[in-house]
Amino acid sequence: MRKINQFTIFIIFLAALLVGGCSTTGNTVVEKGTPQGAPPTHQTKNDFGNIYDKTEHGLGDYLRWKLGYLPDEEPPITPAQKIPYVPDVVTPDYKLIYHPDPAKIQITWIGHATFLIQIEGLNILTDPVFSSSISPVGGIGYKRRSPPGIPFDRLPPIDAVIISHNHYDHLDLYTVKKLGNKTKYFIPLKLGQWFRDEKITNYVEMDWWDTAMFEGIRIVCVPSQHFSGRTVRDRNKTLWAGWVLETQRGKIFFAGDTGYSPHFKEIREKLGPMRLALLPIGGYRPRWFMKTIHMDPPDAVAAHKDLQAKQSIAMHWGTFHLTDEPLSEPPLYLKKVMKEASMTDDSFIVMKFGETRIFE
Repeated sequence: MRKINQFTIFIIFLAALLVGGCSTTGNTVVEKGTPQGAPPTHQTKNDFGNIYDKTEHGLGDYLRWKLGYLPDEEPPITPAQKIPYVPDVVTPDYKLIYHPDPAKIQITWIGHATFLIQIEGLNILTDPVFSSSISPVGGIGYKRRSPPGIPFDRLPPIDAVIISHNHYDHLDLYTVKKLGNKTKYFIPLKLGQWFRDEKITNYVEMDWWDTAMFEGIRIVCVPSQHFSGRTVRDRNKTLWAGWVLETQRGKIFFAGDTGYSPHFKEIREKLGPMRLALLPIGGYRPRWFMKTIHMDPPDAVAAHKDLQAKQSIAMHWGTFHLTDEPLSEPPLYLKKVMKEASMTDDSFIVMKFGETRIFE
């Protein structure tokens, strides 16, 4: 058995925190997706849970993974196919970003799960993280491996933010404080207390299948397969979610952080096919640990098909090295899976950091 010093144990501890009717809120009306009196299947008295796969890995499993007490898995990409990771960064097209066509969907990838969605005159951020590292303790944790595709001070005015859950790589205190209280935040259940503690009150707290109207766009909170927690004491005390934006140009699905499960088919059955799906492709190894909470490229392609998405965009890769697969592997693996599935290159897109794309 290898000898472990106290500093190593501390770092592992920090990492464990990271991986792993009608009502009104402010001026926004929320239509409840669950009839009053009907017990929600994902909520108990004190916390939340997944519907389809309730498998959870505790600290013991995490330590076995990090300390190498389980055999390595066969990598999906051979050593000969691997390439060194160099972030593919482009200079943002600020002419497009500052003057988007309101009749089209415009997407800019900033990194990880952060996108700038521009549609119908609105600027919407998903899970905005602009910090140089993610951790409960400043300066210690996972360092950013690629710069934000748009520097924070070059963003256009942000009208709304959608948050999938409270893990540090998706809910960033530094960024929320810089955005401030003028922006409207759409957040999952029980996350409002965290925002209130930070003096942010302009939020809408929603359960799965709740809907809200915002400046003409219908926003739907939808299920995901994941978990929540920012400390060792608050695991699953707040909800995790995906989001659908129903616009005049079609529905935009933001998966947040999720494993693969039947919830993708359920979303399509209830809301219809997606014009665009933003789907995670990284953070998937070791598979025995990550399968229920993070999709790999085969899962992402399956989700793309379940949603009947016209096009999908890859996310949750290349920004923070959270798991065992090399940072350069997810797009190569996705390309392999797409080829095996006879998919066209533009059906599932891998964007560059800072790249802007327009969808008719």
